[in-house]
Amino acid sequence: MANHGLTYEGCNFFRQRLVLSTLSSRRVKIKKIRSKDDNPGLRDFEASLIRLLDKITNGTRIEINQTGTVVYYQPGLLHGGEVEHECNTQRSVGYYLETLMMLAPFMKMPLKAVLKGVTNHPTDPSVDQLKYSAIPLMKNFGIDGSELELKVVKRGMAPGGGGEVLFTCPVRKTLISVSLTDPGKIKRIRGIAYSVRVSPQMANRIVESARSILNKFIPDIYIYTDHMKGDKSGKSPGFGLTLVAETLNGMFLTAEQVSPPQGQGEQVLPEDLGRNCAKLLLEEIYRGGSTDSANQSLALLYMTLRQQDVCKVLLGPLSVYTIEMLRHLRDFFQMMFKMEVQKPFEDERKGGEKVMMTCVGAGFTNLSKPLK
Repeated sequence: MANHGLTYEGCNFFRQRLVLSTLSSRRVKIKKIRSKDDNPGLRDFEASLIRLLDKITNGTRIEINQTGTVVYYQPGLLHGGEVEHECNTQRSVGYYLETLMMLAPFMKMPLKAVLKGVTNHPTDPSVDQLKYSAIPLMKNFGIDGSELELKVVKRGMAPGGGGEVLFTCPVRKTLISVSLTDPGKIKRIRGIAYSVRVSPQMANRIVESARSILNKFIPDIYIYTDHMKGDKSGKSPGFGLTLVAETLNGMFLTAEQVSPPQGQGEQVLPEDLGRNCAKLLLEEIYRGGSTDSANQSLALLYMTLRQQDVCKVLLGPLSVYTIEMLRHLRDFFQMMFKMEVQKPFEDERKGGEKVMMTCVGAGFTNLSKPLK
């Protein structure tokens, strides 16, 4: 692929641009990063992301000007192996995990990453949500086996963090062809209510309030409670809930709610959090699709990075983040998707409008994977 570079302005979708630059081997220049702010330039969590990318690649060249408003990124080769990274606590470990999930299958060596920081944060997908939704999606594209694992070793809430996560992922030469066009009806709901450095009763109160909403929808519900203690409970108190709805065809839709960080914003009651999370899950079910809103962009990326055959995935209404991912896939891989709106049948209660996404893969092959 031609190695001519791309130039962007602003801090929005910074992570997308660096990930796609790394996969396409196309250099990228991002300028005017918060140039009009009182505090211009990169934030600490973005600098932390750059350091993580440097750890998992060989030969990457990064130049940042003195004010941090211009980043020049010349990607090297994805290497993988064992990596340990202290994530900035402004964002959750999930922010960095999403990056690794996009890159890990295409590395030279299977990835074993230990990430430390905030495991559950109101801003980003939590480790639990990614475990319940992104991991099954990866398996659909042939990224599976005992080497694929996501485990919460220590749970850390914002702002102090102190959490630890283990993520291992195998490498693949190519991704398999998929056609995820019929999610099927919901058959069961599972979840995990967690609490750290607060009363264990908090998690039980969350479960009861969530069930009061969900029991009206489906009877097969089980929500685990997780109360980590001692050195596994991080540095800050908090609680939250992650819910996952599984369909008859093995698709997963998730929703989550996390208590506000200690000392920030209005505190929330466990009962309110549980009810709100249950309503968010029902909204996600109404939106529907073969994957949830949080993982639409991952599905589109995997569709792009396949062999040159047709791939179809049904999605719910596209998020703003997903729409921008489509634009970036066009820039970096010249990938265009066929989008067909599918309206629900009047005689079937299958939620709102869906979008059938169809593309022919870019013929991407993992050149880093050694031949056996």
